[in-house]
Amino acid sequence: MKVSDILRVKGNTLYTVSPEEPLAAAIEIMAGKDIGSLVVMNHGELVGMLTFREVIQCIVANQNTVGSTVVRTAMDDHPLTCTMETELDEVRRMMLERHARYMPVMDKRMLMGVISLYDVAKAVVDSQNFENRMLKAYIRDWPAAEDSLPTAQL
Repeated sequence: MKVSDILRVKGNTLYTVSPEEPLAAAIEIMAGKDIGSLVVMNHGELVGMLTFREVIQCIVANQNTVGSTVVRTAMDDHPLTCTMETELDEVRRMMLERHARYMPVMDKRMLMGVISLYDVAKAVVDSQNFENRMLKAYIRDWPAAEDSLPTAQL
């Protein structure tokens, strides 16, 4: 299974923010849309990723206030990315190594979407459920033992 399979099911709604946007505005977008991340874009280029983890770390560092902080101050400026052709096993490995919950999907320099650890886990579970149903159907349709087969003689 590839990243393109996940995005095909998930859809292509993207939420982005600019690096100079006030962090408070970005937090409002995340809360209003019930999303855990925003892709940070500047002049059509991916420049970072803002997740609830970076937001919380920034708020704690600023004595529990957002103040006039801009997104650039809080964002991860070296986000982990993948392509549409990246295999799901590789995405899982990458996300687990970096403790990343969100990953932008890129096609060269174009943002194609964002996948989350939830999306990856759901794809794995759905795939396993499908495989289990196929195996159970195969077992149910197993040919009956034939009594006419000769038995081995000792």
